[in-house]
Amino acid sequence: MTAIASSNQPPPTDAGAHMHALVAELFPLCRSITGNGVRQTLRRLQQEIPLTIHEVRSGTPVLDWTVPDEWNVRGAYIANSRGERVVDFERGNLHLVSYSRPVHTTLSLAELKPHLHTLPDQPQLIPYRTTYYEDNWGFCLAQAQLEALPEDNYEVRVDTSLQPGSLTYGELRIQGATDDEILISAHCCHPSLANDNLSGIAVAVALAQFLSRVHNRYSYRFIFAPATIGAITWLARNQDIVPRIRHGIVLSCVGDEGMSTYKRSRHGSATVDRAVEHVLRHSNESYRVLPFEPYGYDERQYCSPGFNLPVGCLMRTPNSRFPEYHTSADHVDFVKPHALQDTLGKLHRVIELIERDRSYVNLFPYGEPQLGRRGLYEGSRGVPHLHGYELALLWVLNLSDGSKSLLDIAEQADLPFSVILRAAERLEAARLLAPAAPSVPTAATRMAINQGAIR
Repeated sequence: MTAIASSNQPPPTDAGAHMHALVAELFPLCRSITGNGVRQTLRRLQQEIPLTIHEVRSGTPVLDWTVPDEWNVRGAYIANSRGERVVDFERGNLHLVSYSRPVHTTLSLAELKPHLHTLPDQPQLIPYRTTYYEDNWGFCLAQAQLEALPEDNYEVRVDTSLQPGSLTYGELRIQGATDDEILISAHCCHPSLANDNLSGIAVAVALAQFLSRVHNRYSYRFIFAPATIGAITWLARNQDIVPRIRHGIVLSCVGDEGMSTYKRSRHGSATVDRAVEHVLRHSNESYRVLPFEPYGYDERQYCSPGFNLPVGCLMRTPNSRFPEYHTSADHVDFVKPHALQDTLGKLHRVIELIERDRSYVNLFPYGEPQLGRRGLYEGSRGVPHLHGYELALLWVLNLSDGSKSLLDIAEQADLPFSVILRAAERLEAARLLAPAAPSVPTAATRMAINQGAIR
């Protein structure tokens, strides 16, 4: 079996700093579900990884949706009667409601207020708001600033374009020893929001860089697409590829200091669900596992019943559960290099587990083979000390009948996968174990498995 070549090499210790620097560089760009901000972001990612950028024309039917018109911003502001800009897109792109249609008018404060959005419970923060599929416009500002606005006539200018163009997404495929794929997906449609958007992008880029340098059993597909409509567009255009996807993870909100959180796939007990939970359980840190629900990020598109892909969502503090969520407080300093590093390290261990998980057959199943004379017991020359290693030898021998994988054995034995893997490798080297013959499902069977017809 060809697997990850650097199984014992974690991501470099300075990866967190590099990811954080990428977050800071991308932060000022005004991303939305379409437009030049997304293109600029993806072109910057092309400097890190060999990303292919796709353009899908406005009006293209994609499943039950249609690719919308493209939105771009030249500028937007609210100015008082003295010409002073009291709200200005140039000071921060959260000030403009995403997908605001063009407008240039003068309004009284009373007429203006229905178009102003604030957070009364967080009066110093600016909210993030959108009007994607409505013909509307608006501005966001702090509640404290709104309360300080005097009665006046205000010039409102929204210099935007909303016209036929295209939706843009990025894709990278890394070929492995097999065509079976692991999907890694991150949304790229939010403006200046560091944790909810950019942290997932940065971690996905770092993982792609690592996987591009090693030999993998699985092939890997990375998707950077606008939330909802982007994933739907990719699924609509790649239905022939869907049966290849064996495991998948959506990355979002992975840079804050909260505990690691994993939301299960619609399957609930898919290999990727079990792998993530196993890594988190043996991380010696607090963690949280959530059941699947059809709300959140693009896992809900990949897990829609027609596709039913085994795709979960890895986060730290989940969306809507931290006060900085979708506000101006989700800035670069809210994302921490050590949190990005920790997330990448755990994701690497998940990938390593999936890559190296397989089933074995005990070649000496009648009675317990003599391990001491083969130098397999702990303390023997050349065998490193691992907690539970001797017990792992016995578990692997006993359960290796071809029907259980190493992850199955690790779960039943309640031992870290790394210990079970080391035991299996030593037993195979001693010719006490042999890999079980792989079962290769057909494309039709894979699709049936993904759709839940075969469990």
